[in-house]
Amino acid sequence: MKNRCIAAFFLGTASMLYSQEVKDTVSKVSQLDEVSITGSRNKKRTVVNTPVPIDVIDIKQVSQSTGQVEVNQLLQFSAPSFNSNKQSGSDGADAVDPATLRGLGPDQTLLLLNGKRYHQSSLINLFGTKGRGNTGSDMNTIPIGAIKRIEVLRDGASAQYGSDAIAGVINVVLNDRNSGFEGNAFYGMNLFKSPGDNDIVSDKKVDGITFDFSGNYGTKIGSNGGFGNFTAEFVNKDFAIRNANPEKYDAPRQRFGDAKSQNFYFFGNIEVPLSDNLKFYSHPGFSQRNTDAYAWTRSADADGNVPEVYPNGFNPIQDTSITDFTFDNGLKFKVADWDVDFYNAFGSNRFTYQIENTINATLGVNSPRSFDAGGHSLLQNTTGFNASKEFSVLEGLNIAFGSEFRYEKFNIIKGEEASYAMYDVNGNVVTADTDQSLLVLNPLSGDVRPGGSQGFPGYSQEVNKSRNNFAAYIDTELDITKQWMISIAGRFENYNDFGSTINGKFATRYAITPQFAFRGSVSTGFRAPSLAQKYYSLQFTNFQGGDLVTIQLASNDSNLAKDTGIPELKQETSLNGSAGFTFNTGKFTATVDGYYIKVKDRIVLTGNFSRSDLPQNVQDAYPYIDQAQFFSNAIDTRTKGVDVILSYSDNLGSGKLTATLAGNYNEMEITDVHTSERLAGKEEIYLSPRERAFILASAPKTKINLNLNYKINKFNANLQLVRFDKVTLIGYGGADDYQIYNPKVTTDISFGYEFSKSLNLTIGSKNVFNRYPTLQVNHVSDGNTESGGIFDPVQMGFSGRQAFARLNFKF
Repeated sequence: MKNRCIAAFFLGTASMLYSQEVKDTVSKVSQLDEVSITGSRNKKRTVVNTPVPIDVIDIKQVSQSTGQVEVNQLLQFSAPSFNSNKQSGSDGADAVDPATLRGLGPDQTLLLLNGKRYHQSSLINLFGTKGRGNTGSDMNTIPIGAIKRIEVLRDGASAQYGSDAIAGVINVVLNDRNSGFEGNAFYGMNLFKSPGDNDIVSDKKVDGITFDFSGNYGTKIGSNGGFGNFTAEFVNKDFAIRNANPEKYDAPRQRFGDAKSQNFYFFGNIEVPLSDNLKFYSHPGFSQRNTDAYAWTRSADADGNVPEVYPNGFNPIQDTSITDFTFDNGLKFKVADWDVDFYNAFGSNRFTYQIENTINATLGVNSPRSFDAGGHSLLQNTTGFNASKEFSVLEGLNIAFGSEFRYEKFNIIKGEEASYAMYDVNGNVVTADTDQSLLVLNPLSGDVRPGGSQGFPGYSQEVNKSRNNFAAYIDTELDITKQWMISIAGRFENYNDFGSTINGKFATRYAITPQFAFRGSVSTGFRAPSLAQKYYSLQFTNFQGGDLVTIQLASNDSNLAKDTGIPELKQETSLNGSAGFTFNTGKFTATVDGYYIKVKDRIVLTGNFSRSDLPQNVQDAYPYIDQAQFFSNAIDTRTKGVDVILSYSDNLGSGKLTATLAGNYNEMEITDVHTSERLAGKEEIYLSPRERAFILASAPKTKINLNLNYKINKFNANLQLVRFDKVTLIGYGGADDYQIYNPKVTTDISFGYEFSKSLNLTIGSKNVFNRYPTLQVNHVSDGNTESGGIFDPVQMGFSGRQAFARLNFKF
């Protein structure tokens, strides 16, 4: 009831504050009539007359006035229905921010690059507050300097674009400027001050120093409208440590905070007419990211430590390397008045782990301190065509149809033996036949020492799996009258590993007046299980309530999963509905869109089954398993919500004021949990209250963004406030072990000055009032938070205040 009152108050206040124009944008867009690629294959459709909500975010304008240097964080503070948090102590997720749209899974939003399917990351999230058991696309592999705008389609679109588009579609549109050079230099730093009563300590008063330099060059190619646009960008970011004060807390983790990273990008956007009727285009892209992230602390007396090597214990460092490559090419031409686009979109993502400052305790003092732990990779290649044509039927009929063939390949790269193996006292690898008396013990506790590299164990098996799918679709739009249009789409897909699916969509828009229109849609959707979800396996150690536990994450095709009765993964399915209205008077725009999303057979990572929870035959066959986890189509969810975006722009004095108020109300519930027959009655383990809380915390119930921008002559001022609603997590102490994160408001402010048409400077502060998530003082000493810190990665993150300067220049 309280949240409904907040939503009602927000809507009422918004209506009183502004009363005049609409475009589905969360920031100023210079051209309202710009053709929108996403959600419509009708070239005459614009963002103000689509039947579904589309946000168009002007990246240059937004990035220039904020302290954000990555796409995920830029969207986090720009689009209320989008949520993404930096992770800490979450293995690979420290290098790839899990992101959600409307609170659904990271893998339930489709990412496009210039309208073509973009490949996913090879990482599967195992820890953190979002996306446990999910893969997703890594938008931070695309440099901000290469982006012209981002289109966010907030509606189910599987019938148009295929798998993953249950929550919506994000389309990244690359720069297409054909002349001149634009450069951007950014310098930012965190100004540390502890919240509470000195509850947090940091290495330095100034940390998280970030340097970003990008250059974008555009040139004409030929004399018939061809162009090339190229971007190079370099980003370097230092650690921002936020430890619980050791004088007040006995936290089991000593190095909590933002990771250190270094990114390099090169992207291109090329288009060349080959004849009057033939145009070639290409979108090459490369990114390299190296990240150093601290894992959980190993204390001096821990079973995984060798005191002769680390007398005070140690903090392992996960040195991850992500190499990402994309290469899209295509031809556009006409055949019998049909506009045809024939293309091939290739993408690959390689993710490897080097574990530093660590040890394999079973090798004692002879153990290496650095290990190649292996990694994983994903390759995706999509070949397809799209044909569209307009017909003079009623007020206009557009028909588009096409086909795609996609090949995917997933690999797990085996690490060096010592990164995953347990050795006996004679230095031999421990197997099921090893005599128990030969196991290496910790003399301080008498317990068996764990094997493998501490902080992240290496991959012990190679995996090489692939699949392909075929898709065919038709997408139609009919303007019945000048006021009323309808859209109908259908798509067939066949996967060689689980079969076929058919999905459809109906959408409509009716303009009651030139300023006011209703719109709505209903659709079915699906998401194919990713190759990583089907074939990923890993034995790893995790801290639970401060205790180190060894867990076997079994692949879905493993004998362990089959013996436990875990069924083969199948596709998730969804039913989507939305309804809303738009209002546009020229100066004031408003959109209100309610939505309903029902997802069946959603794939999640189950809870941890102890030996005693597993069937007896499994206990007998796998004597060395302490706990086991599985991927399973375990839950059904239902999500209801509303998006509201109000934008007002008018002259004020000698300058111009632009105001945007955007909000999202999102409520998800888990309606059913599907256990396997052999684990019937163990629903609370299959998906414990703790795991349910993590899923439900993927988005706060409300998130509100107010942005005010005032420009007068050469001076520009920008103020942004973002309110994050309460987040509730659950610790290891049972279903009522609540960890409450109270609502928080962050404030960003910046001032810009144009020295000339070619040079401008912006200075500002992000989170100027130094807001942090609620301190979990009653949980941190027990190691009861998911991250091991005094708070988890929720809401605005945990870096505090940042000051920045950004210099833009062109010639």
